[in-house]
Amino acid sequence: MPVVLPEDVVMNGITSPLKVDPEWAKTTYRGQPALRETDTFDTFMESSWYYARYTCPDYDRGMLNPATANYWLPVDQYIGGIEHAIMHLMYFRFYHKLLRDAGLVNSDEPVKRLMCQGMVLADTFYYLRDDGEHIWVSPVEVNVERDEKGRIVRATDATGRTLVYAGMSKMSKSKNNGIDPQEMVEKYGADTVRLFMMFASPAEMTLEWQESGMEGANRFLKRVWKLAYEHTQLGPVDTLDISALNDEQKTLRREVHKTIAKVTDDIGRRQTFNTAIAAIMELMNKLARAPQQTGQDRALMQEALVAVVRMLDPFTPHACFTLWRALGGEGDIDNAPWPIADDGAMLEDAKLVIIQVNGKLRGRITVPADADESLVRERASQEHLVAKHLEGTTVRKVVYVPGKLLNLVVG
Repeated sequence: MPVVLPEDVVMNGITSPLKVDPEWAKTTYRGQPALRETDTFDTFMESSWYYARYTCPDYDRGMLNPATANYWLPVDQYIGGIEHAIMHLMYFRFYHKLLRDAGLVNSDEPVKRLMCQGMVLADTFYYLRDDGEHIWVSPVEVNVERDEKGRIVRATDATGRTLVYAGMSKMSKSKNNGIDPQEMVEKYGADTVRLFMMFASPAEMTLEWQESGMEGANRFLKRVWKLAYEHTQLGPVDTLDISALNDEQKTLRREVHKTIAKVTDDIGRRQTFNTAIAAIMELMNKLARAPQQTGQDRALMQEALVAVVRMLDPFTPHACFTLWRALGGEGDIDNAPWPIADDGAMLEDAKLVIIQVNGKLRGRITVPADADESLVRERASQEHLVAKHLEGTTVRKVVYVPGKLLNLVVG
């Protein structure tokens, strides 16, 4: 060692170029004819420790720089296909322990968290050639007719030929059902494509590719853009005065900060990006109906929209970059701090309690958030319909779910 490798080789992707050149392999060992080993390390070995080398690519005094490697490792998050659940994941765990035993790293595992993302499925269509062979047709070249439930009942290609719908399967070249992301980006924009993929399914589950879902994601982004545009067109906003908010405004602000708390947890801890997006969509529905009559209405809308844009930024960075500036966000959104949920805003001053008599709904009352059972029973007895069904009876049992339900069992 070292052995100088040949340069005049032909890479055919099938046979090792070292084995194709028998002259190169010839050598001598202690004066005797010998052959060099041509079975070298393959990509499995190299892919088992590349993440560690990334921490010190310029280090030239050894395999790894322990100081730098230990600063960065273990990797915070690994995301890979489920097909890596064996082989690669097993190899790089073993190799990391080898690096540890060699004193190059001091951690036991190469990564802290693992997520295996699901496969992407798409519709498949084919027609039978005269010789009986299946000819698969790309979904983007198929015209489909659906019934009232959205099921495909007829499919034809560009020539009008009737196609057989073979259901959804993993995107593959063999079935010609891959979707070129660039085509979707050109049609809907990169943000819409990103949003749809994150919203359509939990990251670890299979994703069913439907262009109708892409259209829905695009409509949602347009609603966000429209609401932000209409808000900014009204001019500067007042400073939000939390103490001056009325009950309706407090309720809306509570929803804003509950959404911030949920999205933060969904993205950071649970990694359920689809539910994070769903929560933002639900909040947007409330914001679209919110009044914009007073200065505090608009100040609250400003706080809400800034939070919405910041929370959407990981999914739709291009639109949010522009909206952030339009809303007067400080600096670029890429460097802006994540919104923090206000615990005080999420406290409820009052709760709606359902009143039942013998399991049947007889009324709804609003009580202070800290009301105990005795106060709830007293308020309930003052309700006309509840009092009517209690008249001449004896309460045999009371079922009370604090802040939610009071059921009086009478006889």
